[in-house]
Amino acid sequence: MTDIKMPLRDMRFVMREMLDSDKHYESLGYEEATPDVIDAILEEGAKFCESVLAPLNQIGDQQGCTWKDGEVTTPEGFKEAYQQFVEAGWPALPHDPEYGGQGLPPSLGTTLSEMVGIANWSWGMYPGLSHGAMNTLEKHGTDEQKSVYLTKLVEGRWTGTMCLTEPHCGTDLGILRSKAEPNDDGSYAITGTKIFISAGEHDMTENIVHIVLARLPDAPAGTKGISLFIVPKFIPNDDGSVGERNGVVCGSLEHKMGIHGNATAVLNFDGAKGFLIGEPNKGLNYMFIFMNTARLGTALQGVSHTEIGFQKSLAYAKDRLQMRSLSGAKNPEGPADPIIVHPDVRRMLMTQKAFGEGSRMLVATCSQLVDITHRGDDEAKKEAEDLLAFLTPIAKAFITEVGFESANLGLQCFGGHGYIAEWGMEQNVRDARISTIYEGTTGIQALDLLGRKVLMTQGELLRGFTKKVHKFCQAEIDNEALAPFVTKLQELNKQWGDLTLHVGGKAMENPDEVGAASVDYLMYSGYTVLAYLWARAAKVANEKLAEGAADADFYRAKVATARFYFDRILPRTSSHATAMLNGAATMMELDADHFAF
Repeated sequence: MTDIKMPLRDMRFVMREMLDSDKHYESLGYEEATPDVIDAILEEGAKFCESVLAPLNQIGDQQGCTWKDGEVTTPEGFKEAYQQFVEAGWPALPHDPEYGGQGLPPSLGTTLSEMVGIANWSWGMYPGLSHGAMNTLEKHGTDEQKSVYLTKLVEGRWTGTMCLTEPHCGTDLGILRSKAEPNDDGSYAITGTKIFISAGEHDMTENIVHIVLARLPDAPAGTKGISLFIVPKFIPNDDGSVGERNGVVCGSLEHKMGIHGNATAVLNFDGAKGFLIGEPNKGLNYMFIFMNTARLGTALQGVSHTEIGFQKSLAYAKDRLQMRSLSGAKNPEGPADPIIVHPDVRRMLMTQKAFGEGSRMLVATCSQLVDITHRGDDEAKKEAEDLLAFLTPIAKAFITEVGFESANLGLQCFGGHGYIAEWGMEQNVRDARISTIYEGTTGIQALDLLGRKVLMTQGELLRGFTKKVHKFCQAEIDNEALAPFVTKLQELNKQWGDLTLHVGGKAMENPDEVGAASVDYLMYSGYTVLAYLWARAAKVANEKLAEGAADADFYRAKVATARFYFDRILPRTSSHATAMLNGAATMMELDADHFAF
């Protein structure tokens, strides 16, 4: 089934009504981002995603990518769709005009990326990984590197990858072994193996630009001895055309649970010619630009799979007849009632709706902060960078966790039919599963949030956000319609700080307390952040209803979903708080050899 529609009404609500994107863009000098231009981009993007990409989603899953002698062929229609994407100028949308971009806001590019992800996540990873490569080169590349590589990436003629991990090191990049030996011409010979490289080899573009971590011969051990290199599949000629084949070959493709339409490659570098980005031994610092771009992009995957599951299960629940409503027949002329009348189906649908729309608000909020880091003044830029540092691990981990939950709920609404491939629901679950793993697992994001972003800053980054929540609550304290939201938010905001102090105090005696509390802390934080955003959404919706807005049903649904979130989902924070307070003792009690006998 390919009857997916882009949720343009909700996207516009978040962008325009909740986050006031028109004023936001004007204040940052994005003169081209007028309401008419934005509407045109949303409408044309939706058409492309619905008519071109969505029909290829199941095809990509069924056919997968094929590998032969180091070359990869993508599923039927993928290459042609990519050519249409490039010809329409979509890759260039959020990039600098100096390198062929359109100079539009990054947040508008994020909205396009969400639509692509909803339509076909596997396909969207091919152009999606290029954004991180472009951001890295734009910030740290030389003028020559930008001229040779960045312009082609912006145009979409070439795509980019991120080559970090290796078979033995996983997330611990400090022990990577790939090496870079200096050549006489100023380039480097890169040797090593990289695994799990999304879009690492394919037939959709004439060249692939790998951004690779490797060690110089005299590099110090650990993460302080890692440098970053450009390693193209084909060496560019002086005129910018594709030249000789480089010494990087796809050794195999991973056999995966999901996202079959995307090539997850094992890349073997055998003296491949590479070019140093920036200064030696600072590669991991530079790569964080790429990784943070990818982490926000992965948050979109959670939104996308939630949207897919919700749309399909909602349509099915309206149509599927089974049993009678406990409160009396709702379809007396038929043999049974549609399953949407049953409370448990409502629970599943409302949970998906609350997570999907709330997660869209969080990604859009982060995306506007990215805009500010590009165009804001120094003070605004610093505040935006701090908020992004705090929110990025929450967005990546929390949204993908609840996105996977939502994909499962979507399947559950179908009952046995959800387990059958033709409906697309089991594919949605399989595709969603990787999102909590790559770009840093939930556990890694949780350690980053609690350990680095909160405790190591003595709570400064946390306070930057909780102050916003406090100001909102103070401003709306007398707003009767928001009273239930404000009261609970105030309670959570205080408890958030208390929990942080408690865990931090225990960690001074036993560092394992940080790891033991971290995932519960992250999930608690995610539920609280979404509560704040849902309260803001309810405020806007209530104001529109008071004004007599024509789209009253939309706004009433927004308020009802906010109430559901606070009443039925937000209580989960209590269990996470209790788990944190109970500490690490029982978690660490067993010796490794005593887990099983």
